[in-house]
Amino acid sequence: MRSKKKTRSISSAVHDEADRQFATTLARGLDLLRCFTATEPELTNKEISERTGLPKPTVSRLTYTLTRLGYLRQLPHAGKYGKYGLGTAVLSIGYPLLANMNVRQVARRPMKELADYARGWVSIGLRERLNMVYIETARSPQVLATSRADIGQTFPILVSAMGRAYLVGLPAPERAALMNQIKVGDPALWKTYAPRIEKSLADFARSGFCLGYFDYNPLLQVVAVPMRRPRNGYLPVFNCAVPVNKGTPAPRDADLGSRLIKMVRSIEDVLDRE
Repeated sequence: MRSKKKTRSISSAVHDEADRQFATTLARGLDLLRCFTATEPELTNKEISERTGLPKPTVSRLTYTLTRLGYLRQLPHAGKYGKYGLGTAVLSIGYPLLANMNVRQVARRPMKELADYARGWVSIGLRERLNMVYIETARSPQVLATSRADIGQTFPILVSAMGRAYLVGLPAPERAALMNQIKVGDPALWKTYAPRIEKSLADFARSGFCLGYFDYNPLLQVVAVPMRRPRNGYLPVFNCAVPVNKGTPAPRDADLGSRLIKMVRSIEDVLDRE
């Protein structure tokens, strides 16, 4: 669960105080929307203030405006202080982006086939600032009731096989620049997870995929593979995740990794012919 302590505004990580073109009010509104998650879909103004570090009167004005525009909805019977949830207008923003990513349409069938074989799930992710975000997911029937993996799920680049596969897939100068952003943006996370980057580079050089054991989820084994070049200006990364018992991971790395590589290459071939 996200900490309730006052945190640095998300937009502050990219905001140069001398940049007069930067619309601070807009950035604050977007920061506010990012507070809502799958595990915390309903928040009060007070809780939003604690998460963003914004003053309560500012949060109140922003939630009022966003509710009027349909990006938030005020929940009925939510107690004395009232709660908000995301509104349907949020969906309309993402649709044009997703609809024009043909990699999703091409990948759906092979992703479902691999997910069923693995008895887990297969996802496509893109970079979003210092995070990865799922843009497509296929799940086997065995995990439909227990997995939250779905479109829009985000997690830090460093803490997942998918994120480290993204780093591996970048040209060296771009990788170094992004790693520096992560180091400056979240020093504590960097200190904990940075050693795994070198291991991921070695894993990829040896086998063609990156591994993740008990990274951001202590009960998952994950393999991840980046596409060989960007598509529509983005570098997609695929992962395959399977539930395991901590301490006794099933020895499926080679099998799932090789199957994931084969699937990604077949998708690339189809896209190249279009």
